[in-house]
Amino acid sequence: MSIVVTLSPELEALLRDKAMRQGQDMSLVASELLAHVLQWENQDLEEAINGIQHGLDDFETGSFRSFQAFVEEQHHKHNLEAD
Repeated sequence: MSIVVTLSPELEALLRDKAMRQGQDMSLVASELLAHVLQWENQDLEEAINGIQHGLDDFETGSFRSFQAFVEEQHHKHNLEAD
């Protein structure tokens, strides 16, 4: 399938430079970049949904801690000063 995408001059220059460095056609580089971003976005969404579901499951089973306990753990873990 063929589509037309209008790029800003700055973005086109970046894409052209990347394609030249890789010795590849600009269309191929653009297609690979787009595929990578879409795959990453889909994976990020799935991980977020799984994380939310895990949290909901923990809450339903009573496996959770207070926000204050979380804050204290983060302060200790990252060696932060207490407020």
